[in-house]
Amino acid sequence: MRPGGNPPHRCDPLNLKALDRMNPKIGWALAALGTVLGYHFYGGRGIALAVSAMVFWLLLQFSKALRTMRAATQAPVGRVPSAVMLHAKLAKGMRLMALIQFTRSLGEKLGDAPETYVWRDESGASVTVQLAGGQVTQWTLARPEVAPEVVPEVVQEAAPAAAAGTAGGAA
Repeated sequence: MRPGGNPPHRCDPLNLKALDRMNPKIGWALAALGTVLGYHFYGGRGIALAVSAMVFWLLLQFSKALRTMRAATQAPVGRVPSAVMLHAKLAKGMRLMALIQFTRSLGEKLGDAPETYVWRDESGASVTVQLAGGQVTQWTLARPEVAPEVVPEVVQEAAPAAAAGTAGGAA
């Protein structure tokens, strides 16, 4: 923590997290604009540059998806270290790829309409996530029933004995 009490900010001058949330229509519109401007200023070489940039961007996205899936295949299906933490980090509109990146596990599929997945942790807690169009629409956390604590009989027997000992000592 800094002296003012505020947490330090991470440096992200390019705002790369915003690129993950970018609307695909805006991306394709920018690609088309780049192609038109490239043709206008540089002719065929400008188009070649714009197409190269588009292919490079698509390869980056494909590579990111493959890394995510490779990491998810290393973990058991539908398992997370903490279902409560997953529940806390979920947000409406979160994409399935971002969800898989966070859990590092493929969810156990429960249904197709609506598309529903579940992740469980070792304690038995589970998070059920519903998706529409590849985005999180709603989620629920289910915790296992906790049995009421059973007081050991030794403690219960010791209390009457102590009371009897006290009464016997007074006589």
